[in-house]
Amino acid sequence: MEALMDSEKVAAITEHYRALSALVPLHAIHDESTYEQAVRVLNGLLDAGAADEHHPLAALAHHLGTLIGDYDDAHFPPPPVPPAATLRLLMAQHGLTQSDMQEIGTQGVVSEVLSGKREMNVRQIKALAKRFHVPASVFLA
Repeated sequence: MEALMDSEKVAAITEHYRALSALVPLHAIHDESTYEQAVRVLNGLLDAGAADEHHPLAALAHHLGTLIGDYDDAHFPPPPVPPAATLRLLMAQHGLTQSDMQEIGTQGVVSEVLSGKREMNVRQIKALAKRFHVPASVFLA
């Protein structure tokens, strides 16, 4: 079986990889100090123009951004959004008023839901999920 790379190429790749990985975290980020280093390096790359997809280091910046995003997702999850806030946003996006929300009930009931004084029931949540084409879970706290 023929070797895919000769030993000189492997040695050169190893040397370059070690030099690069000493400066840039090229693996999953598991601690805050590596995270901070990755953010500093990414900011430097972006300042150098690597946000441009044609820049020679754009792929490295993208990879580093992915690693940082993975760490962020694991360590800084977004806070839950109250169902009333989700409903207000969806209503605004669709140009709807309280009187348009028959799925919930009367305008008074809609007002209580939007103000947080009343929680939505399963029937209302299912109807809203269907109307807005979103998972029902967006209306659960």
